[in-house]
Amino acid sequence: MDIVGPFPVASGQRKFLLVSIYCFTKWVEVEPLARITEGEVMKFIWKNIVGSFGVPREIISDNGRQFQGRRIQKWCQGLHIKQRFTSVAHPQSNGQVEVTNRILVQGIKRRLERLGGNWTEELTSVLWAYRTTPRGSTGESQFSLVYGSVAIILAKLGTPSHRILNFF
Repeated sequence: MDIVGPFPVASGQRKFLLVSIYCFTKWVEVEPLARITEGEVMKFIWKNIVGSFGVPREIISDNGRQFQGRRIQKWCQGLHIKQRFTSVAHPQSNGQVEVTNRILVQGIKRRLERLGGNWTEELTSVLWAYRTTPRGSTGESQFSLVYGSVAIILAKLGTPSHRILNFF
């Protein structure tokens, strides 16, 4: 889990991204936030991780106070979530999230260069592209690993996929 930003202030005073990656499928959950506090991190974990995938065994993050405060430590203990922290000033120790952060920022920049607009409005498209692109290591997309089927991509709606032909 990591924080990206600050970005230019967007609607709702949002200027940060809170990013989490599931280690096996590389599924990315992202939330644009105005402030990064313990409370916001706990809400993010509850809504984006526990609410969608269940309680994780462990969460890896940096040593930021929003990840290490007494409130979040007690909360994680209550849910039996082990917290692990990366080395101070050594972001490579959480390399997976650092690489993903770079890709997300590049994707947002490209979309803004082409289309203009608000970075938070482009986030959904950037995440969709990232989640549905097959990865070299597995040949599978995050979407197919998580949901067990190929994503229906808007550009392909005219060409029926196996899923559409057999289930709809």
